[in-house]
Amino acid sequence: MNVDVAKSINGCYVRLTEERWRHITIGHPEMADYYYEILEVIESPDVIYAGHRDANIAVKNYQESFRKVFVVIYKETNPKDGFIITAYLSKRIDELKKRKILWKPHQ
Repeated sequence: MNVDVAKSINGCYVRLTEERWRHITIGHPEMADYYYEILEVIESPDVIYAGHRDANIAVKNYQESFRKVFVVIYKETNPKDGFIITAYLSKRIDELKKRKILWKPHQ
């Protein structure tokens, strides 16, 4: 089984498995060309919001290229291991902004 890993801002290694990649591309076929961008969102997000059941919602603004933001939902199961749940493109950033911010770079 093929697995790629991205290091989150917390230093956690977050896995993108073949099964999750299939889940993402079946549910969101527009994501099929953005495998490495999904990993990049984990490594260098613009903001991370609180998700359901201790999940993190990493967001990166690619609006100049796509007019949408990349959203990657992942979970850190312990300080060294985590996994991607899903990823998609969204124009609905206002909905995400209602959530608690877990991390944002210093500006």
